[in-house]
Amino acid sequence: MAKKLRVGILFGGRSGEHEVSLLSAASVLNAIDRDKFDVTPIGITKEGRWLASADARGLLEGDTSTVARRLRAGDPETTPGAKLLQEGMPTLLAPEPHHSSHPVSALDVVFPVLHGTFGEDGTIQGLFELAGIAYVGSGVLGSAAGMDKDVMKRLFVEAGLPIVKHVTVLRAEWEKSPRKTIAQTEAALEYPLFVKPANLGSSVGISKAHERKELGPALTLAGRYDRKLVIEQSVGGKKGRARELEVAVLGNDAPQASVVGEIIPGKEFYDYEAKYLSEGSVPVIPAKLTRTEAKQIREMAVAAFRACDLAGLARVDFLMEPGGRRRIYVNEVNTLPGFTRISMYPKLWEASGLSYKDLITRLIDLALERHADKNRTVYTRE
Repeated sequence: MAKKLRVGILFGGRSGEHEVSLLSAASVLNAIDRDKFDVTPIGITKEGRWLASADARGLLEGDTSTVARRLRAGDPETTPGAKLLQEGMPTLLAPEPHHSSHPVSALDVVFPVLHGTFGEDGTIQGLFELAGIAYVGSGVLGSAAGMDKDVMKRLFVEAGLPIVKHVTVLRAEWEKSPRKTIAQTEAALEYPLFVKPANLGSSVGISKAHERKELGPALTLAGRYDRKLVIEQSVGGKKGRARELEVAVLGNDAPQASVVGEIIPGKEFYDYEAKYLSEGSVPVIPAKLTRTEAKQIREMAVAAFRACDLAGLARVDFLMEPGGRRRIYVNEVNTLPGFTRISMYPKLWEASGLSYKDLITRLIDLALERHADKNRTVYTRE
């Protein structure tokens, strides 16, 4: 019998998307092929503490009181994983076995299900690179570019992809000169406007400003979550609401696109509540498009994936003008999209013929493929 690969499922984290990460990780842990993989759950608390074994499962299952009590008591489990965490988190990811009274096999690959800040912005990916371990998803550059909506848009423009009109302001500029910031925004864009933190996902901190009196509060809210703020002109303006289309992309150097899906929000736009809390949003898979439109969107999704130097997986989101013109704009990429069974990324691939269980296996295979290719690179003079 072939040796099972040891896979670490990493979840939680310090971002505002902590709870979403727990939902995604629970789904992955339930669906992963146990005949092929030995699975180690690894949790990160909201305070940044790393947990393994039962403590990680306690975090996943909501048993935070027991986890907190054990941390306060300084009494981690005497399992190998917890011992490694006690002695230093990087040893858990080390490519060589840790020599101690509790020998531990190294992880073969990490599957990070960490959404948002510190999880999909290149931070944790840099740690994996230092540890020399394979991991699912994009590298440091792709993750950082895919997280920063300002940088991402610059890359889209360079690749010739259509984007919505927008301006970027710094939080410091807004706080120092609010009137000037509003005047410059109104000179460049027309209401309604979407105001977003440049570096955040799951629509946290996003507001729609219909007029000037709503713009200031929207900028202040976004400024709670990032130092850089992106203000976008609404597609469709005051007359109609843009269609929100999504494509799942899978692969490394030869990425493939899923069928196109559409989200019909239960609210005015697809914000955090509409995504995760309310039941009014309706996914439509496949989206009702012409064959030419669907082909164009899928090609644009792959182009956006390549423009940001992504790997493994990404969900690419689009906006389509309402009415007769139906112009299509690339909105953003999400390098670690929601990954529950009912999340759009897995559902799009299921509609394209790839099951949730097989999708997880494919992503692990892609991580190992990319790691092997990276190991061909020489970093010192021969």
